[in-house]
Amino acid sequence: MSNEKTFNVAVVGATGAVGEQIIRLLDERNFPIKELKFLSSPRSAGTKIRFKDRDITVEAATPDSFKGVDIALFSAGGDVSKELAPIAAAGGTICIDNTNAFRMDPQTPLVVPEVNIEEVHKHKGIIANPNCSTIQMVAALKPLYDRFGISKIIVSTYQAVSGAGSKAIDEMLRQSREALAGNPVNPDILPVGSLPVKHQIAFNAIPQIDKFLDNGFTNEEMKMINETKKIMNDESLEVTATCVRIPVVYGHSESVYVELKEDFELEEVRSLLAGAPGIVLVDNPQEQQYPLATEATGKLETFVGRVRRDLHNKRALNLWIVSDNLLKGAAWNAVQIAEYFAQNK
Repeated sequence: MSNEKTFNVAVVGATGAVGEQIIRLLDERNFPIKELKFLSSPRSAGTKIRFKDRDITVEAATPDSFKGVDIALFSAGGDVSKELAPIAAAGGTICIDNTNAFRMDPQTPLVVPEVNIEEVHKHKGIIANPNCSTIQMVAALKPLYDRFGISKIIVSTYQAVSGAGSKAIDEMLRQSREALAGNPVNPDILPVGSLPVKHQIAFNAIPQIDKFLDNGFTNEEMKMINETKKIMNDESLEVTATCVRIPVVYGHSESVYVELKEDFELEEVRSLLAGAPGIVLVDNPQEQQYPLATEATGKLETFVGRVRRDLHNKRALNLWIVSDNLLKGAAWNAVQIAEYFAQNK
């Protein structure tokens, strides 16, 4: 992008997986930067990160880090966001937060640009990025919601280990080597939850992401349920989710059953999806063409396929939705919001 106006930008969590992707996108898309700060925990301070033709030293994030900063992109964990984002916002910084800290705050817009970009104008200094698995689902369902209405969504996710961080990736690769060599597999990271019990992720599927709540759902599942209603601005939506961690490095996949409020023709559904912003329709099962996590990795779009009418409910559809969880599911969604501000400031 190009813009005559330039901005002082900070990336909080610059050394993490999402932070790295944010920095890459700011570079590749020529975001109009005047001054750029990389912020992190004290243990990562002093690291140098290359941006365009220079090395920038990472600084420890403190309440004083945001003086003069126009836009800050946070991806350093919920506790850091809760502590520092309100301070930055009070000083005039627009904070785009990738964590769960403010998503369900009634005063904080929860934004997917292809779905509800107009909500950013209601911000009070902080805009929240939804959960990665929520983002790709609502981006795909928005054109159907607008045309037909939606009454019910049932989603099962197949989520990559990168959603649990770099240590989870390392664990999956280590366990794979151990299992293939016929050695004992020793889990230490997954599932991330309130109990010390851990399970093998290599060659396995773990039906738990985040801790279990009293209602039997996990925190991840409730994020999808509550965030979808907020983003669609529709509390009448019936949403249920089962979230599963699988041994894939990048790219979340989702099987989605959706009940529409009106009759539909499949060709119109496919046409709506093919023409929707940020959506790529890959739906030619006769040629074995459908979205794959391996092919979505590194891409900014959300991929949709396996589009078919339900066998028992003529107003229901089944879809397969895939996206790179670190890009559209996190970094790219945040940078899109920042670009919108830069273009409309």
